[in-house]
Amino acid sequence: MTDDSDQESLSDARKRWRLRRAKIEATAESTRAELSAQVKARRADLEAQVKATREQLEHATEVIEAKTGRNLPLAIIIGLALGFAMLFSLIVIKELFMAFAAFVVFFTVIELAWALRSSGRRVPRLPLAIAALATVPAAFYLGDFGHWWVSIAGVGLVVIWRLAELINPKLRAAPSEVWLDLAASSFIQIYIAFLASYSVLLTAKDGGQWWTLAYLILVISVDTGAYATGLTLGRHPMVPKISPKKTWEGFAGSVAAAFIAGILLSVFMIKMPWWFGFIFGAVIVFTATIGDLAESMLKRDLGIKDISSWLPGHGGFLDRMDSIVLSSAAAYLLFLVFS
Repeated sequence: MTDDSDQESLSDARKRWRLRRAKIEATAESTRAELSAQVKARRADLEAQVKATREQLEHATEVIEAKTGRNLPLAIIIGLALGFAMLFSLIVIKELFMAFAAFVVFFTVIELAWALRSSGRRVPRLPLAIAALATVPAAFYLGDFGHWWVSIAGVGLVVIWRLAELINPKLRAAPSEVWLDLAASSFIQIYIAFLASYSVLLTAKDGGQWWTLAYLILVISVDTGAYATGLTLGRHPMVPKISPKKTWEGFAGSVAAAFIAGILLSVFMIKMPWWFGFIFGAVIVFTATIGDLAESMLKRDLGIKDISSWLPGHGGFLDRMDSIVLSSAAAYLLFLVFS
């Protein structure tokens, strides 16, 4: 009897253990399923949030691109990279800025030559590149005299080169076409190499690097003020036939930014009286705006949106240099008159 009773107790204990284990397994399975469902739900929710955020960012980017005509995030990255290179070259060694300016001038000349050639003008690229690269160091090492004479020699080189090409029967053209080719080639040398190298001429002067940095920051401030104000408040086109996206509200923002930046830069960077900031700002906002409109008119005449696509988010080098080329000469003149 005792053995039978022990066996029954053992059997009951096993049954109770099996039942308990079954309950534990059922509870564990239920908990696991519940956790899995929660994880899936949270992952789906997170994916939905990420998708919604991405769609919002893409929509915002599309709106900005539609209004400004450029990829803003990419434009900021490229702009910061160029700005850092410029800042480093100006502050560390002046010769580095000369090399930086030569690099930018070279590619700007080449891309504008390509753009004009696409419109039918026979613009010789090699002599233009040689003339541009010679103008920059001439401005740095030879001063005003070298800057002017090398620039004139550069114009002579591209003119002689184009005329020499007429020896080849395949490159001959009507006299009126040849005159237009000569004018286009000379325009590139003067508009880009000659005007832009004033920044190098200014940098070579004693303390001139701070003036160069100041006017470049001022140009950036003008562009930023016009961009931010035009993007948020722009309603009235300034010159719709030339630049449809430029508005009077944006111009007002550029003027305000120019005066504020001009006063701060005058007092703290180039050690000039505060009132000079108004002159500095007014001159640069004028030259930067005219340069921007001139490049827009050039692109409209050529029937293109950007001079090139070499700088993603910006277009081409000239699309970033348009506000600088005239401002370089203006800043140098201000330096000679007031410094």
